[in-house]
Amino acid sequence: MHVEERVKNAFCTLTDHSPAALKERMIECGITLEELGPYLKDPDGNPYYRQMIYQDEHVEMIVMNWADIECAPHDHGESSGWIFIMNGETKQTIYKGKGDKLPEPLFTEYKKKGRTLFAPKKGIHKMGGSGEDSLVTLHLYSPPIQGMKVYDLETCAACVVSADCGAWWPEEQRQRLKEIQLEKD
Repeated sequence: MHVEERVKNAFCTLTDHSPAALKERMIECGITLEELGPYLKDPDGNPYYRQMIYQDEHVEMIVMNWADIECAPHDHGESSGWIFIMNGETKQTIYKGKGDKLPEPLFTEYKKKGRTLFAPKKGIHKMGGSGEDSLVTLHLYSPPIQGMKVYDLETCAACVVSADCGAWWPEEQRQRLKEIQLEKD
């Protein structure tokens, strides 16, 4: 069974969208790196290329293959979910949100192929590849991400981005739903 069909069958009837239920169902799907190959494309100057594998009103699954640059610090709006490291190693920095001030880095961690990361609602983080093997990650969020906030630490600003934008400052004005000037501590 093709990966998209297998994922749809796994999630279209799911009634429990708690983090634990999502992780369990994702593991049951048994998705392999080889199955994700057709979804991986050149990031074209961005930190990663992203491709939607499945989305309904309750969940979305996205595969990302990473360039050699980190994404910007960002949250996932009102969504929470899981990030599965399918290949390579990731460097992730977790930030503490401070309202209308710049978020503050708390710690950095490294996770290798086969590990998972939890992305809590309103949690702020940034990621990037760390190592010789190319980084490929599989992301599962509930509900589908809307209202993601991306932070530009150099200009002391944040931007709520459209659903078709990744975790970087959008070049296209239509992807900037709301720009926010932040204060330094």
